[in-house]
Amino acid sequence: MTNFMGLREQEKTAFFIDGANLYKAARNLGFDIDYKSLLAKAQEGCQLIRASYYTAIQEDRDQDYSPLRPLVDWLDYNGYTMVTKITREFTDAQGRKRYKGSTDVELVVDMMLLADRLDHLVLFSGNGDFRRVIEAIQAKGVRVTVLSTVKSSPPMASDELRRQADSFIDLADLENVIGRRGGAPRKPKPAANYDDDYEDEFEDDFEDID
Repeated sequence: MTNFMGLREQEKTAFFIDGANLYKAARNLGFDIDYKSLLAKAQEGCQLIRASYYTAIQEDRDQDYSPLRPLVDWLDYNGYTMVTKITREFTDAQGRKRYKGSTDVELVVDMMLLADRLDHLVLFSGNGDFRRVIEAIQAKGVRVTVLSTVKSSPPMASDELRRQADSFIDLADLENVIGRRGGAPRKPKPAANYDDDYEDEFEDDFEDID
């Protein structure tokens, strides 16, 4: 039987969520992800082996606090496997404090390690760098679905990743199912600057997740 996100009741399935990429995709579409609803619907629709969320965290050395920490803690206590890394702080050529970090390697390694136990792998990312690992996982007989969006400006899903996947689901088409609106107003942007996946990222508020 096929249902939510093309999940099949008898298939052993795992979610791999590129946190920074999914956050940006949803933000560009104008909504937040309801992670509680996402997990519940996935558990109803398949034999969910694991739902893993990957993200780097910028910890403020002065305040020992990251604006992402409330979301990470909530997910950790509510059924998600968390894989986190502390970002590296550096000073750019203009003397500005910046942060850099990625969990792409961890995500790829975990996908390969789990692939032999799966029938279906769902990757929440539009990053074209994952095309080769998807190809390798498909060679093991695993069906791969990619979830991102081409309906944002700019599009978040690379063409090569979409072509490689067995199926592609646009996040915009799931807004009414796993979207969450009506949160508190955004906090002001922090003074620090972020490189790569951390450009003005995760300054959003997560304290009202329920």
